[in-house]
Amino acid sequence: MTKPRYDVIAIGNAIVDVMAPCKDELIEELGLAKGGMTLVDTPRARELYDAMGRATEISGGSAANTLAGMSSLGAQCAFVGQVAQDQLGEIFSHDIRAVGIDFDTAPRAGDPPTARCLIFVTPDGERTMNTFLGASQYLPSAALDDELIASASILYLEGYLWDPEEPRSAMRRAMEVARAAGRKVAFTASESFVIDRHGDDFRAMIQDGLIDIMFVNEHELATLTGTDDFDAGIDMIKDNVPVLVATRSANGAVGIAGGERVEIAAEPVERVVDTTGAGDLFAAGFLTGHARGESLEICLRMGAICAAEIISHIGARSEKDLKALVAEKLG
Repeated sequence: MTKPRYDVIAIGNAIVDVMAPCKDELIEELGLAKGGMTLVDTPRARELYDAMGRATEISGGSAANTLAGMSSLGAQCAFVGQVAQDQLGEIFSHDIRAVGIDFDTAPRAGDPPTARCLIFVTPDGERTMNTFLGASQYLPSAALDDELIASASILYLEGYLWDPEEPRSAMRRAMEVARAAGRKVAFTASESFVIDRHGDDFRAMIQDGLIDIMFVNEHELATLTGTDDFDAGIDMIKDNVPVLVATRSANGAVGIAGGERVEIAAEPVERVVDTTGAGDLFAAGFLTGHARGESLEICLRMGAICAAEIISHIGARSEKDLKALVAEKLG
């Protein structure tokens, strides 16, 4: 097996995050599900954007956020995702390359426009996301470079992108390429509504041993397994996934690998400002540690440190040097 060029290559939604603080009353007025993620069409996206206050725009998307965190930690990463030939597409492309991630997917001509996620952040730090998938849901298999996929130690797949048919087909093909090259496949479930729609696919992939590293939070685990008993849910899938990571927000995280179970506490945070990207950055820390051959405990702690940094400010991209922060926290 040739030495990998990249630590991780990810396939995910190419989205520009539009974030704005708001009061709880606005969430109710707009009929939003506080703390959740809802897919919206073009008219609804325009309505919500008009209702937003002063906003910040930055390239986002779950897997792209994870890679940005990994890049800050010193990892070598590449991203595959679809943007349109428009202004937001240029913003996404510029932002992701500016943080050191290779991104060469050609933009798509015509409608729909580049995807955007309209994020309302309430005073308690909770984020309510409304996602217009736009061009991102039209990522074709033809956009994949087999040599690029095979050149990464880990292929990381974003569950959100499993919903549309075209990128789902592309990700299935990428999994075949990665596994044929002897690489690992990591998968994040992303959100319970995705599992509601595609849980049979996910459970089949787990059962067939196609996922080497699985990320879920406690709510996704319950949806995936059909039980609210956290430990029982863990037991139902741990034997079919070599590395299972389950996060529990303020209650820390659990990792299971090779028969070893490690539980860690959440890193202390002075004030939770915005939970956007917490899971994405946890994955960033964990995957970076895993790619370097660190112990399960160190991987989990790296994830927790990165997640704590991201929830201490607005936005899903780190404001501190994560590499220096991890080194400081781990001593």
